[in-house]
Parts: sequence; structure tokens; C-alpha cells
Amino acid sequence: MKVKVGLMQMSCVKDKQKNIEKAIKNIRLLASKGANIICMQELFSSLYFCDVEDYNNFSLAESIPGTTTEMFSSLSKELNVVIVASLFEKQMAGLYFNTTAVIDADGKYLGKYRKMHIPDDPGYYEKFYFTPGDLGYKVFETKYGKLGVLICWDQWYPEASRLTALQGAEILFYPTAIGWAKCQDEETNNEQYYAWQTIQRSHAIANGVHTISVNRVGEEGDMKFWGGSFAVNPFGTILYEATHNEEENKIVELDLSLSDHYRMHWPFFRDRRVDSYQDITKKYIEKK
Repeated sequence: MKVKVGLMQMSCVKDKQKNIEKAIKNIRLLASKGANIICMQELFSSLYFCDVEDYNNFSLAESIPGTTTEMFSSLSKELNVVIVASLFEKQMAGLYFNTTAVIDADGKYLGKYRKMHIPDDPGYYEKFYFTPGDLGYKVFETKYGKLGVLICWDQWYPEASRLTALQGAEILFYPTAIGWAKCQDEETNNEQYYAWQTIQRSHAIANGVHTISVNRVGEEGDMKFWGGSFAVNPFGTILYEATHNEEENKIVELDLSLSDHYRMHWPFFRDRRVDSYQDITKKYIEKK
């Protein structure tokens, strides 16, 4: 089965409504060019507010499902596309999540994934805003395939991609917001970007699945978001790589049958020693 995936790499402004309007325009553009599945970057409807700890930013949160997902449901049904939308979720007073909603091509809201790994680093103060995900790792069965969705910081953890792939994901999606501190030198910038890309390509290889990462661009505060959105096949071969500076809407065709091909020839799943992995659930392994 072949599917066309639309990657939407864009910059954002303070006005939430303008970001949503831009996203809708881009979705329509990608759909008109044949996209079946469209993925947006992490927290696409706002600036990346986690660069500061500010209580006022909690006003950006919304219920899921809610107004935005209902709007995208109508759009999905109209355009016959699957939409992967990353939003700031308010579950109840004082309880917030970094969440991605998945809407099928018939407009049906299929559910949500809540980001499991929450960073707390200079410029990324997400623990101030987000509770760690409580829904586990998720796969969504859509008209165009089984989608596994993880979010940004989840990218660095092979356990997350493995557990998602084991549930039958045919494509891994990573909505993302990551960038360079403006004070950094070019060597550090390159090292960070290629580490980020390499770890995700390794998830594709280890699990035999296409992997899509969609990042934002533009300067926000002390951060220059590095774009570089990309798509790779189940053996980590780069099918598309965006620029670091420009907004881009790109369609990449994926052949989902390749997972079977690569898993037959590189049978990592066959040779897993699940009987030897018990200690993986420990924070630290003491010497015996």
C-alpha cells in the first residue's frame, strides 16, 4: 500500500487564530496536491511558550476533543485526509498535557496521545506546564494505515518507538519543536541537529517502519528553531529533508509494504531476546 504524507513545517506568531488559519491553508494546499495524511509540528497553534515559566500561558490550553478538533474533523471529512494535530490540552483545572489528536479521513476523532517524556532544560521548561502522559503508547488505525504518534522529547527514547511499533504502527510520526540557542556556534548546531536526525533514523531501522519528523522554523526568544523536518524509509534512508530556515509544505510517498521487506531481510524482531530484558524497567542496575 502506498500513501502520500504531507509534512507541514511552519513558523508561528503570538496570535493563535492566525496560526490556525495558516495551518488550515497549508492543509488545503497539501490535500489539493494529493496528501492522504497530514502532520503538523508540535504545538502548532502558538509560539513555543515553554521557553519561560509564565502562568498566563495556561490560557492557551483547550479541551481535546474540543473546538479545534471539531474544526479539523470537518476539514478532514471535506478533504478526505487524516490529520495529526499537536495541541496544548487542558483536561481539568490544574491538569494539562502536551497532546496530539488524530482525526481520520472521514472526520472521525480517533483519539489522542499524551507526550510521555517531558523535558526540563534551559529554554524547554515543559515540566512547568505538562503532566507526563497517562495513556501509554498508542497506535491509530486510519483509512491510510496504522499510525504511531510520539512527540518531540520522546524522539530520544528507543523504548517509546519500540513499544509503539510492537502495537503494529506502520508509520511513526514525531511532531516536534526543537531548535538552537542563538548563542551557539555552527559546530555545536550541526552536532545537535545530526544527533536528533540520527536517533530517529535508528528508530526506523530498528523497528522497520517509515518515520516522519515535523519541526517548526523561525526565531522565538533566544531560540532559532532548526526546521529540518524529514521522512525516512524503514531502513533509515532519507526520502526528504527540509531546510533549516524556510516554511515548507512537502508531500512524500511511502510504500508501506517495505516494512515487510526489510523485516524479512533484517529480522530484528525475530531475534529479540525478550527473556533477557527484564532490567530495562529499572532506573539503575546494580552490579551483581
